[in-house]
Amino acid sequence: MSAPYIKKLLVGKVKKTGNPNAANPMARQWESGIFKHFVHDKVWLNKTGLLGDEVADTKNHGGPEKAIFAYPIKHYDFWKEELGLAAIDIGAMGENMAVHSMDEHSVCIGDTYQIADAVIQVSQPRQPCWKPARRFRLIDFAFLIQQSGRTGWYFRVLKEGFVQEESSLTLLERPYPQWTISKCNEVMHIKKEDLKLAEELYSCPFLAESWKRTLLKRLAGEKLSINNRVYGPNKLY
Repeated sequence: MSAPYIKKLLVGKVKKTGNPNAANPMARQWESGIFKHFVHDKVWLNKTGLLGDEVADTKNHGGPEKAIFAYPIKHYDFWKEELGLAAIDIGAMGENMAVHSMDEHSVCIGDTYQIADAVIQVSQPRQPCWKPARRFRLIDFAFLIQQSGRTGWYFRVLKEGFVQEESSLTLLERPYPQWTISKCNEVMHIKKEDLKLAEELYSCPFLAESWKRTLLKRLAGEKLSINNRVYGPNKLY
């Protein structure tokens, strides 16, 4: 794999779409910041994200631990074939950084990168919600993203600065090579009964607090449902 870089930077304002009176839940009105556009000039990256970018659900999206959402470009070839959707392409997942030559198997929690003037650090895998499913009218899409491991990941910002598309991502530090994004997804979504693995991941100091809270609930024996996250208002129960 060649040196990683940012192919595209994307930002977007919160947008409301759909019909509030639709009988089909997938056609009803909803709002999201998933609809993003390319930024070709330099853009300021602060502690909570790129200037001009917005999130609708501030409880579950955004904030310092989820300042930047990165997604590998190569996954779109998989989704085009898997879903038969020619229209799915860069930006479809609502990412801020469409990245090249890096993926869930090569990126680890705590990885610290220099990107132009800024310094960013990997904080957690993305846990897909129901909004990509609503966007493409595919009820199980969030679940498919989760189970495929093609989730992407989030960065926190250690040093603010201007960034730009086509910038290289220079790895400065990799303190936890054992905790790839792929391995974290496996612990969270596949090997749910392995409490030893859950405890080991919980102990990683650079893992985002939201993931730590979920793992702590698991370790305490609490049974957690993913329905609200992956299906949400798309499905009638």
